[in-house]
Amino acid sequence: DLNKPLLRRLSLEAPGTYAHTIAMANLTEAACNAIGADGLLGRVGSYYHDIGKLRKPQHFVENQPRGRNPHDKLKPATSASIIRSHVRDGIELAKENRVPKPIRAFIAEHHGTLPIAYFLAKAREKDDSVNATEYAYPGPIPQSAETAVCMLADAAEARVRSLADPTPPAIRAVVEATIADRIRDGQLADAPITLRQLGIVRDQFVRILTGMYHGRIEYPSPARPLTISPTPDSRASA
Repeated sequence: DLNKPLLRRLSLEAPGTYAHTIAMANLTEAACNAIGADGLLGRVGSYYHDIGKLRKPQHFVENQPRGRNPHDKLKPATSASIIRSHVRDGIELAKENRVPKPIRAFIAEHHGTLPIAYFLAKAREKDDSVNATEYAYPGPIPQSAETAVCMLADAAEARVRSLADPTPPAIRAVVEATIADRIRDGQLADAPITLRQLGIVRDQFVRILTGMYHGRIEYPSPARPLTISPTPDSRASA
């Protein structure tokens, strides 16, 4: 129910996060259904996975106005702490709002124990000895097929959205790289999901993302600006 208080708040206070959430919920549900997992659980879990961003929505790129990034004035360690805390904050908000435990698992597991790579790299520009664990999410890694698919949908949707030219081959390459990265990083080691099922997940993601982000026709600009004069009736009513 998208009218539940937390989801209503997300749509109003963090609209960029909300749009991402809706897109990845479609991916997660379709892929879960295709591999015999619980599509409804995947969809609802995806709706709630990022609610922790409500605490500081402006610190997440999808909610920032162009050219205004509060992280520009922060140290990498501070920025990483804020980004990492959206998991903890999400779990707290979910408990306060009596969100069931199976849904809270999506909040805890959607980043697994991955590093916050951008701020880790920035920190290492100044100090090579920085401890990577201080720039990593707390985990755990996904424990179910549904949370594993959610993790993959989260990353794939964000990466495809950032493509300058989202052609079908480019979208497929991004989705395949996303799945390969998560396997290599050990993030899917505890999830009951097979390589065959991951192939099905890949194909579902490619199909849906290609439909969402396919290239559109660029319409020519009008030769001169269009001006609309008020009608006599509209002048009278004004």
